[in-house]
Amino acid sequence: MSLTIPAFTLPTPLARIGRHLPQWPHAAALCLALNAAARLRVLPEDELAALEGKHFAVEVTDSGGIARFGVRNGWFVPDFSELTPDLSFRAKLAAYLQLLNRQEDPDTLFFQRALVVEGDTELGLRVKNMLDAVDWGGLSERLPAVLRRGLGF
Repeated sequence: MSLTIPAFTLPTPLARIGRHLPQWPHAAALCLALNAAARLRVLPEDELAALEGKHFAVEVTDSGGIARFGVRNGWFVPDFSELTPDLSFRAKLAAYLQLLNRQEDPDTLFFQRALVVEGDTELGLRVKNMLDAVDWGGLSERLPAVLRRGLGF
């Protein structure tokens, strides 16, 4: 049974509040997840090496949240600088959830203007192809047993 994520928009007041909250927890959580995926070899090592020294931003427009991070010494790390990111993504929460659920692909969301990608085009294609190549189904086999049980795999 697969869960279908509907298109939705969080209430506008949430974004107004969200913009005034600290943003580092978003970046820390995203970096933790990306580093775990890299260490579990879910993300291809050769592609990760190409991200070294790059800066990224992922903005959730209807929550007011933004995660800024970079890749340094092979690790995803929160980025607290005011540097213009090499690549940024902007979308509503629903679009990101649909991507994670593989309900929608990035190209469809991009051409529907539900996902805005700005910055280095070649880097954007590299990231898209890297994420498209991830075998999410095989991920459960790589998780520690305690985590698999906790997540219900």
